Amino acid sequence: MTPEFWRDKKVFITGHTGFEGSWLSLWIQNLGAHVVGYSLPPPTRPSLFEVAGVSGGMVSLEGDLRDLSFLRSILSEHQPEIVIHMAARSLVRSSHKDPVETYTTNVIGTVNLLEAIRLAKNVRVVVNITSDKCYENRDQDIRYNETDPMALTPTQASRGVPN
Repeated sequence: MTPEFWRDKKVFITGHTGFEGSWLSLWIQNLGAHVVGYSLPPPTRPSLFEVAGVSGGMVSLEGDLRDLSFLRSILSEHQPEIVIHMAARSLVRSSHKDPVETYTTNVIGTVNLLEAIRLAKNVRVVVNITSDKCYENRDQDIRYNETDPMALTPTQASRGVPN
């Protein structure tokens, strides 16, 4: 992460009002990038986003990834070179309570973003960040990686679907 690389780059970050998105937004701003954030309102009160004044050095836009038309217009207007996708409905308990909302946000929202990027002219790099919650929890004090088995949903487990 060198300032020379990030200096004056146009960066679009989804999920910039969340905890990790706020930190990333501050960091990339500090490295000299022009940051545009696209997210729902901060998920907590107080929030790191508000307390740290994250929006002070960037363009902060409120929007839902499920709104493809608005997303396309934002990418067209701001013409980012780099897109970092961090937006997701990430809280496991609320995801279990409302799986349709979670699915449409996380899956359809990502598809919409990728479609908007495909149609955009200036995007050169996409970084898609996901959660380790998709991997089987083995209660070990180790990091997960792409070769670890995926977690089973309660429905898959009850049907005996193998890893």
